[in-house]
Amino acid sequence: MPENLTPRQIVKQMLQGSLPARPLFLPIVFSLGARLENLPLRGFLGNATKISNSLRQIRGHLRSDGVACYFDSSLELEALGGTLCWDAENQPPTVHWPSATSRGALPSGLRTPEETAKAGRVPVATDVIRRLKSQLQGEPLLMAAVTGPFTLAARLTELEGESALRAEDIPESALALAASVMREVAAALVEAGADAIFIQEAILPGLSAAEADAWASTLAPTFNVIRFYEALPVLLLTDSRSFAESSAVILQRPWDCVVCPALDVDSCISLRGTPQPSGVTLGVALGAGTLDAAGSGKLGPSLDPLLAEWRPILITTAGDVPVTTDMKRLIKVGEEVRR
Repeated sequence: MPENLTPRQIVKQMLQGSLPARPLFLPIVFSLGARLENLPLRGFLGNATKISNSLRQIRGHLRSDGVACYFDSSLELEALGGTLCWDAENQPPTVHWPSATSRGALPSGLRTPEETAKAGRVPVATDVIRRLKSQLQGEPLLMAAVTGPFTLAARLTELEGESALRAEDIPESALALAASVMREVAAALVEAGADAIFIQEAILPGLSAAEADAWASTLAPTFNVIRFYEALPVLLLTDSRSFAESSAVILQRPWDCVVCPALDVDSCISLRGTPQPSGVTLGVALGAGTLDAAGSGKLGPSLDPLLAEWRPILITTAGDVPVTTDMKRLIKVGEEVRR
């Protein structure tokens, strides 16, 4: 593959079945822009101009293969009709619904999936993508995120944080709604010009083979929409512990996306020796401890052997990096990936 291909051209070849000569370096650096713009996170998330300006600055220093145009785990909840309560600056908000609901039930009065894709801050996200598409023509990939069905359904029904959550604990009605919202919001983002959509599944129950197949069927329509616009779907599994519990069934089935699990030091050690799964295109998300261990010219003694075995096509982070992240260290990681 010619070395002068842009990241966008590389993705187009990947969608046609070619593998990149090196992994794409796609760290998720988004909310750090609030600090650059000297804004509280609440104000930053609603200001497309400030977001666009800060992301151009970040990319200029990081020199990554992609720009994280919009990554916010509360995006769909607010667009569905929830009210965000910011109890502390630069901390994730809590969500309140217009009417009280019982645990395990969907709130009443929610917007439809079609309405959700036009509500809340979804238009801000699409505005950022359009701005950066015109300002960064032919350069980095434009990345954005939607919330995965298990995660969104669990948050809607207040099952987040439930210990030993099982797939059967989440109501089918909530999963169906979450899947439809995911598809509609993803469609809005790729229509605006996003090149890669990260489906963030932060809440993943233990899965049997049948449950993994059902989950994949729920995700498939969103994959199809993303690929229709010649964008790359990435299934980002941000909880390394839950991935480790279900890794066997997840890696045994074919996926029409990049499967990108978060790996901490313990999971890297436990998965070492696992051959690259056939029929699965893999990425790796740097999770707890792996990023801290990086920056000395290698990605770290726990991660390097696994990367050699799996040969991932992209390397990202396990969600939006904290504002306390050592950016010099992250830059060194990118330099190592691009060698």
